[in-house]
Amino acid sequence: MSTYDEFGFLQDNMSEWGIEPREVSVRRAMVAVEGLRHVSALVWGDGAPEMVLLHGSAQNAHSFDTVALALARPLVALDLPHHGHSDASPVGPFAPFEHAEDVARAIGQLATPPLPLVGMSYGGMVAITLTHTHPDLASRLILVDITPGVSLRSARHIIDFIQGPESFESFDEILERTIAFNPGRSEASLRRGILHNAVQRSDGTWVWRHQRHGEPPRRPNQDLHLWDWLEAARVPVTLVRAMGPSSVVSDEDVEEFTRRRPHDEVIEVPGASHSIQGSHPLELARIIDGLTGS
Repeated sequence: MSTYDEFGFLQDNMSEWGIEPREVSVRRAMVAVEGLRHVSALVWGDGAPEMVLLHGSAQNAHSFDTVALALARPLVALDLPHHGHSDASPVGPFAPFEHAEDVARAIGQLATPPLPLVGMSYGGMVAITLTHTHPDLASRLILVDITPGVSLRSARHIIDFIQGPESFESFDEILERTIAFNPGRSEASLRRGILHNAVQRSDGTWVWRHQRHGEPPRRPNQDLHLWDWLEAARVPVTLVRAMGPSSVVSDEDVEEFTRRRPHDEVIEVPGASHSIQGSHPLELARIIDGLTGS
Protein backbone atom coordinates (compact mmCIF):
# COMPACT_ATOMS: atom_id res chain seq x y z
CA MET A 1 0.00 0.00 0.00
CA SER A 2 1.10 3.58 -0.64
CA THR A 3 1.91 6.04 2.15
CA TYR A 4 -1.22 7.15 3.96
CA ASP A 5 -2.15 10.79 3.36
CA GLU A 6 -5.25 11.42 5.46
CA PHE A 7 -6.13 14.63 3.61
CA GLY A 8 -5.35 13.25 0.16
CA PHE A 9 -8.85 11.83 -0.35
CA LEU A 10 -10.96 14.96 0.07
CA GLN A 11 -11.14 15.70 -3.65
CA ASP A 12 -12.35 12.12 -4.17
CA ASN A 13 -15.08 12.70 -1.57
CA MET A 14 -16.20 15.86 -3.36
CA SER A 15 -16.14 14.19 -6.76
CA GLU A 16 -18.17 11.15 -5.65
CA TRP A 17 -20.90 13.25 -4.03
CA GLY A 18 -21.07 16.09 -6.56
CA ILE A 19 -19.65 18.74 -4.23
CA GLU A 20 -18.03 21.58 -6.14
CA PRO A 21 -14.24 21.12 -5.95
CA ARG A 22 -12.40 23.65 -3.82
CA GLU A 23 -9.40 24.08 -1.58
CA VAL A 24 -10.20 22.82 1.90
CA SER A 25 -8.85 24.06 5.22
CA VAL A 26 -8.60 21.17 7.69
CA ARG A 27 -5.94 20.23 10.22
CA ARG A 28 -5.36 17.58 12.85
CA ALA A 29 -5.16 18.73 16.45
CA MET A 30 -4.16 16.91 19.62
CA VAL A 31 -5.50 17.82 23.08
CA ALA A 32 -3.91 16.59 26.30
CA VAL A 33 -6.33 14.87 28.67
CA GLU A 34 -6.03 12.92 31.93
CA GLY A 35 -3.16 10.48 32.37
CA LEU A 36 -0.74 11.88 29.75
CA ARG A 37 -3.14 10.82 27.03
CA HIS A 38 -4.29 12.82 24.01
CA VAL A 39 -7.58 13.10 22.18
CA SER A 40 -7.25 13.84 18.48
CA ALA A 41 -9.55 15.87 16.28
CA LEU A 42 -10.03 17.26 12.80
CA VAL A 43 -10.55 21.01 12.85
CA TRP A 44 -12.37 22.15 9.72
CA GLY A 45 -12.26 25.76 8.54
CA ASP A 46 -10.40 28.81 9.77
CA GLY A 47 -13.12 30.41 11.90
CA ALA A 48 -14.42 29.57 15.34
CA PRO A 49 -15.95 26.05 15.28
CA GLU A 50 -19.75 26.12 15.07
CA MET A 51 -20.41 22.50 16.10
CA VAL A 52 -18.81 19.27 17.28
CA LEU A 53 -19.26 15.91 15.53
CA LEU A 54 -18.87 12.62 17.45
CA HIS A 55 -18.61 9.38 15.47
CA GLY A 56 -19.90 5.91 16.26
CA SER A 57 -18.23 2.89 17.82
CA ALA A 58 -15.27 1.54 15.82
CA GLN A 59 -15.33 4.61 13.56
CA ASN A 60 -13.26 7.80 13.54
CA ALA A 61 -13.52 11.51 12.77
CA HIS A 62 -13.00 10.96 9.03
CA SER A 63 -16.37 9.19 8.83
CA PHE A 64 -17.85 12.72 8.73
CA ASP A 65 -15.59 14.01 5.92
CA THR A 66 -18.31 14.28 3.28
CA VAL A 67 -20.72 15.85 5.77
CA ALA A 68 -18.09 18.42 6.75
CA LEU A 69 -17.33 19.17 3.09
CA ALA A 70 -21.03 19.64 2.33
CA LEU A 71 -21.59 21.87 5.37
CA ALA A 72 -18.58 24.06 4.50
CA ARG A 73 -18.70 25.55 8.00
CA PRO A 74 -16.03 25.67 10.72
CA LEU A 75 -16.42 22.63 12.96
CA VAL A 76 -14.59 20.03 15.00
CA ALA A 77 -14.85 16.28 14.35
CA LEU A 78 -13.34 14.35 17.26
CA ASP A 79 -11.70 10.96 17.39
CA LEU A 80 -13.27 9.48 20.49
CA PRO A 81 -10.83 8.02 23.05
CA HIS A 82 -9.50 4.61 21.95
CA HIS A 83 -10.51 5.40 18.35
CA GLY A 84 -8.87 6.92 15.30
CA HIS A 85 -5.72 8.86 16.14
CA SER A 86 -6.65 9.33 19.80
CA ASP A 87 -4.69 7.47 22.44
CA ALA A 88 -5.93 4.32 24.11
CA SER A 89 -8.41 4.82 26.91
CA PRO A 90 -7.68 3.00 30.19
CA VAL A 91 -11.30 1.84 30.16
CA GLY A 92 -11.37 0.66 26.55
CA PRO A 93 -13.45 1.61 23.50
CA PHE A 94 -16.89 1.68 25.16
CA ALA A 95 -17.17 3.85 28.26
CA PRO A 96 -19.56 6.79 27.73
CA PHE A 97 -19.09 8.38 31.15
CA GLU A 98 -15.29 8.30 31.11
CA HIS A 99 -15.03 9.22 27.44
CA ALA A 100 -17.34 12.19 28.00
CA GLU A 101 -14.78 13.66 30.39
CA ASP A 102 -12.05 13.45 27.74
CA VAL A 103 -14.37 14.91 25.11
CA ALA A 104 -15.32 17.79 27.40
CA ARG A 105 -11.63 18.65 27.84
CA ALA A 106 -11.08 18.53 24.08
CA ILE A 107 -14.11 20.70 23.31
CA GLY A 108 -12.97 23.26 25.86
CA GLN A 109 -9.60 23.50 24.13
CA LEU A 110 -10.77 23.51 20.52
CA ALA A 111 -14.06 25.43 20.59
CA THR A 112 -16.07 27.97 22.56
CA PRO A 113 -19.13 26.36 24.18
CA PRO A 114 -22.02 26.18 24.14
CA LEU A 115 -22.43 24.80 20.64
CA PRO A 116 -24.38 22.01 18.90
CA LEU A 117 -23.26 18.43 19.48
CA VAL A 118 -23.92 15.88 16.72
CA GLY A 119 -23.51 12.33 18.03
CA MET A 120 -23.85 9.28 15.81
CA SER A 121 -24.53 5.90 17.50
CA TYR A 122 -22.00 5.50 20.34
CA GLY A 123 -21.04 9.15 19.87
CA GLY A 124 -24.65 9.97 20.66
CA MET A 125 -24.39 8.13 23.97
CA VAL A 126 -21.30 10.17 24.80
CA ALA A 127 -23.13 13.36 23.77
CA ILE A 128 -26.11 12.52 26.02
CA THR A 129 -23.70 11.93 28.89
CA LEU A 130 -22.06 15.30 28.20
CA THR A 131 -25.41 17.09 28.54
CA HIS A 132 -25.62 15.58 32.04
CA THR A 133 -22.03 15.98 33.24
CA HIS A 134 -21.22 19.25 31.44
CA PRO A 135 -24.58 20.93 30.71
CA ASP A 136 -22.94 24.19 29.62
CA LEU A 137 -21.17 22.59 26.65
CA ALA A 138 -24.16 21.97 24.37
CA SER A 139 -26.62 24.40 22.81
CA ARG A 140 -28.39 21.63 20.86
CA LEU A 141 -28.17 17.84 20.63
CA ILE A 142 -28.55 15.96 17.35
CA LEU A 143 -28.67 12.17 17.76
CA VAL A 144 -27.92 10.20 14.60
CA ASP A 145 -29.64 6.78 14.63
CA ILE A 146 -29.31 6.22 18.35
CA THR A 147 -31.45 6.37 21.50
CA PRO A 148 -30.69 5.07 25.00
CA GLY A 149 -33.13 2.26 24.25
CA VAL A 150 -31.02 0.64 21.52
CA SER A 151 -30.47 -2.94 22.62
CA LEU A 152 -27.75 -5.48 22.05
CA ARG A 153 -30.27 -7.43 20.01
CA SER A 154 -31.10 -4.59 17.62
CA ALA A 155 -27.41 -3.75 17.20
CA ARG A 156 -26.19 -7.36 17.00
CA HIS A 157 -25.23 -7.12 13.31
CA ILE A 158 -23.04 -4.12 14.05
CA ILE A 159 -21.51 -5.63 17.19
CA ASP A 160 -20.66 -8.83 15.29
CA PHE A 161 -18.88 -6.77 12.62
CA ILE A 162 -16.97 -4.69 15.17
CA GLN A 163 -15.97 -7.75 17.20
CA GLY A 164 -14.85 -9.69 14.14
CA PRO A 165 -11.33 -10.92 13.42
CA GLU A 166 -8.59 -9.27 15.48
CA SER A 167 -6.50 -8.80 12.34
CA PHE A 168 -6.55 -9.40 8.60
CA GLU A 169 -3.88 -10.99 6.43
CA SER A 170 -4.23 -8.40 3.67
CA PHE A 171 -5.95 -5.18 2.68
CA ASP A 172 -8.09 -7.15 0.22
CA GLU A 173 -9.37 -9.32 3.08
CA ILE A 174 -10.43 -6.38 5.22
CA LEU A 175 -11.96 -4.69 2.16
CA GLU A 176 -13.97 -7.79 1.21
CA ARG A 177 -15.48 -8.03 4.68
CA THR A 178 -16.29 -4.31 4.73
CA ILE A 179 -17.98 -4.43 1.32
CA ALA A 180 -20.13 -7.36 2.45
CA PHE A 181 -21.22 -5.40 5.52
CA ASN A 182 -22.00 -2.21 3.58
CA PRO A 183 -24.07 -3.15 0.50
CA GLY A 184 -24.89 -0.12 -1.59
CA ARG A 185 -21.78 1.85 -0.63
CA SER A 186 -19.21 2.43 -3.36
CA GLU A 187 -15.99 0.44 -3.19
CA ALA A 188 -14.03 3.69 -3.47
CA SER A 189 -15.69 5.15 -0.37
CA LEU A 190 -15.10 1.95 1.60
CA ARG A 191 -11.44 1.90 0.56
CA ARG A 192 -11.08 5.44 1.87
CA GLY A 193 -12.83 4.50 5.07
CA ILE A 194 -10.52 1.55 5.71
CA LEU A 195 -7.39 3.59 5.07
CA HIS A 196 -8.64 6.13 7.63
CA ASN A 197 -9.70 3.51 10.16
CA ALA A 198 -7.14 0.69 9.93
CA VAL A 199 -3.36 0.40 10.11
CA GLN A 200 -0.93 -2.02 8.54
CA ARG A 201 1.44 -3.72 10.96
CA SER A 202 5.10 -4.40 10.27
CA ASP A 203 4.28 -8.03 9.43
CA GLY A 204 1.89 -6.91 6.68
CA THR A 205 -1.35 -7.69 8.51
CA TRP A 206 -4.07 -5.08 9.01
CA VAL A 207 -5.91 -4.16 12.21
CA TRP A 208 -8.73 -1.72 12.96
CA ARG A 209 -7.49 1.30 14.91
CA HIS A 210 -9.93 0.68 17.78
CA GLN A 211 -8.63 -2.90 18.18
CA ARG A 212 -4.91 -2.18 18.15
CA HIS A 213 -4.64 -1.26 21.85
CA GLY A 214 -5.40 -4.63 23.45
CA GLU A 215 -7.34 -5.17 26.66
CA PRO A 216 -7.91 -2.05 28.83
CA PRO A 217 -6.39 -2.02 32.34
CA ARG A 218 -9.60 -0.74 33.99
CA ARG A 219 -13.29 -1.46 33.71
CA PRO A 220 -15.58 1.44 32.75
CA ASN A 221 -18.18 2.93 35.05
CA GLN A 222 -21.43 1.27 33.93
CA ASP A 223 -23.76 3.31 36.15
CA LEU A 224 -25.49 5.04 33.24
CA HIS A 225 -28.98 6.54 33.22
CA LEU A 226 -29.06 7.76 29.63
CA TRP A 227 -32.85 7.97 29.24
CA ASP A 228 -33.14 10.08 32.38
CA TRP A 229 -30.22 12.27 31.35
CA LEU A 230 -31.72 12.76 27.90
CA GLU A 231 -35.11 13.63 29.36
CA ALA A 232 -33.51 16.19 31.66
CA ALA A 233 -31.38 17.85 28.97
CA ARG A 234 -32.05 21.60 28.87
CA VAL A 235 -31.38 21.93 25.14
CA PRO A 236 -33.37 21.03 22.01
CA VAL A 237 -32.84 17.44 20.92
CA THR A 238 -33.41 16.03 17.44
CA LEU A 239 -33.38 12.33 16.61
CA VAL A 240 -32.30 11.60 13.03
CA ARG A 241 -33.46 8.06 12.32
CA ALA A 242 -32.09 5.87 9.54
CA MET A 243 -34.88 3.99 7.79
CA GLY A 244 -32.74 1.38 6.02
CA PRO A 245 -32.44 -2.24 7.17
CA SER A 246 -29.25 -1.67 9.20
CA SER A 247 -30.81 0.95 11.50
CA VAL A 248 -30.71 0.11 15.20
CA VAL A 249 -33.56 2.42 16.27
CA SER A 250 -36.92 0.67 16.69
CA ASP A 251 -40.44 2.08 16.69
CA GLU A 252 -40.48 1.50 20.46
CA ASP A 253 -37.32 3.61 20.79
CA VAL A 254 -39.02 6.43 18.90
CA GLU A 255 -42.12 6.17 21.07
CA GLU A 256 -40.03 6.41 24.22
CA PHE A 257 -38.05 9.35 22.82
CA THR A 258 -41.28 11.14 21.98
CA ARG A 259 -42.75 10.39 25.40
CA ARG A 260 -39.73 11.84 27.17
CA ARG A 261 -39.12 14.69 24.71
CA PRO A 262 -42.65 15.52 23.45
CA HIS A 263 -41.65 18.90 22.03
CA ASP A 264 -38.64 17.63 20.09
CA GLU A 265 -38.41 16.36 16.52
CA VAL A 266 -37.75 12.99 14.91
CA ILE A 267 -36.47 13.21 11.32
CA GLU A 268 -36.48 10.05 9.21
CA VAL A 269 -34.01 9.46 6.35
CA PRO A 270 -35.52 6.89 3.95
CA GLY A 271 -33.14 4.15 2.82
CA ALA A 272 -30.28 5.35 5.02
CA SER A 273 -27.96 2.89 6.73
CA HIS A 274 -27.14 3.10 10.41
CA SER A 275 -24.12 5.23 9.45
CA ILE A 276 -26.17 7.94 7.78
CA GLN A 277 -23.04 10.04 7.28
CA GLY A 278 -21.74 7.26 5.02
CA SER A 279 -24.83 6.30 3.02
CA HIS A 280 -26.63 9.69 2.92
CA PRO A 281 -24.06 12.34 3.85
CA LEU A 282 -25.61 15.18 1.85
CA GLU A 283 -29.02 14.59 3.41
CA LEU A 284 -27.48 14.51 6.89
CA ALA A 285 -25.60 17.74 6.14
CA ARG A 286 -28.84 19.41 5.03
CA ILE A 287 -30.55 18.33 8.24
CA ILE A 288 -27.69 19.55 10.43
CA ASP A 289 -27.50 22.82 8.53
CA GLY A 290 -31.23 23.39 8.86
CA LEU A 291 -31.11 22.79 12.61
CA THR A 292 -27.99 24.80 13.35
CA GLY A 293 -27.79 27.46 10.64
CA SER A 294 -28.02 31.08 11.75
